[in-house]
Amino acid sequence: MTISSKALKDKHKNHRQKNTMGVLDEAFIQAPEHRPKTHLTNSGDYILSNEIPTIDLSSLQDPHCDKTALAAEIAEACMRWGFFQVINHGLSLDLMRRVEKTVAEFFSLTLEEKRRVKRDEVNPMGYHDGEHTKNVRDWKEIFDFFLQDSTTVPATTEPEDTELRKLTNPWPQNPSDFREVCQEYAREVEKLAFKLLELISISLGLPGDRLTGYFKDQTSFLRFNHYPPCPNPELALGVGRHADAGVITVLAQDSVGGLQVSRRSDGQWFSVKPNPDAFIINIGNCMQVWTNDKYWSAEHRVVVNSSKERFSMPFFLFPSHDTNIEPLKELISEDNPPCYKKYNWGKFFAARNRSDYKKLQTESIQIDRFKAA
Repeated sequence: MTISSKALKDKHKNHRQKNTMGVLDEAFIQAPEHRPKTHLTNSGDYILSNEIPTIDLSSLQDPHCDKTALAAEIAEACMRWGFFQVINHGLSLDLMRRVEKTVAEFFSLTLEEKRRVKRDEVNPMGYHDGEHTKNVRDWKEIFDFFLQDSTTVPATTEPEDTELRKLTNPWPQNPSDFREVCQEYAREVEKLAFKLLELISISLGLPGDRLTGYFKDQTSFLRFNHYPPCPNPELALGVGRHADAGVITVLAQDSVGGLQVSRRSDGQWFSVKPNPDAFIINIGNCMQVWTNDKYWSAEHRVVVNSSKERFSMPFFLFPSHDTNIEPLKELISEDNPPCYKKYNWGKFFAARNRSDYKKLQTESIQIDRFKAA
């Protein structure tokens, strides 16, 4: 994060020292087989074994550019990794620095102040410091908000229940410009997400607007992550291993590093080199199903360290609640039959949301449940 004032940094540091997440308790401890074998050192160094592809989007500024070349690069990245970075993406770097500063100011507030906008199982947007991934608590605190305020979602996870509810975003009083900056950033990153969606459609041999109809009443949301220093980074994870549920994720991160991706070919974990001016893009479960497993929704996780805090800002592009997810008819054939049965996105989203708040008796719903026989 870039914060111009040293005094502001010192003020935030003092707040954070008062608001640490405390000594590591067993709720954060990963099973031995899922603990990071490498983690960030106190100096912030990390082991970089390989790099996900970096794609330059500067040619999109030309209205007459040939998008097929970019689409071919994206196709290769989506098949091999499910991840890539984009540079020269068109988002104002000044806006990115402004939102980074505002996010840092919010997380530096007292816990009491942040919990005034705390989310729960009924209202899933706002502040939260007890999220679970794979039934293990994550070493982080977050703030979530819907792109569209308000957003319509199913009232329950029951398949036969057609009741809907409208959810709105809770906004903190401080920082005073928090809502304004967040919504401006959200509008800009949404534009980038739909440019990428068009390129992905073209990469599949489909019209550029083939997928846009699924987002009329989108359930997309943005998240701000704060990972404090961890006393035992060899035992915990900022976010446990998982694959994103939606269509695509557009992630901004700071210079500290911590994101690791599982390679499709062998499942080996690789650290992603941080570039604060780039966005990291990854394919979600919906896209994997739509492409009938051609494109890969890779597992990823976040490692933490004992001395440096980390910030990141993902945008999750989600379809409308009434969208049914199944392999696209243009991509299946007698030689390539459907790998998945149809499922409703809204119900899937509601079921996944339940697992964020507490440890459950079983693992949260996964797309493997809808694998075709």
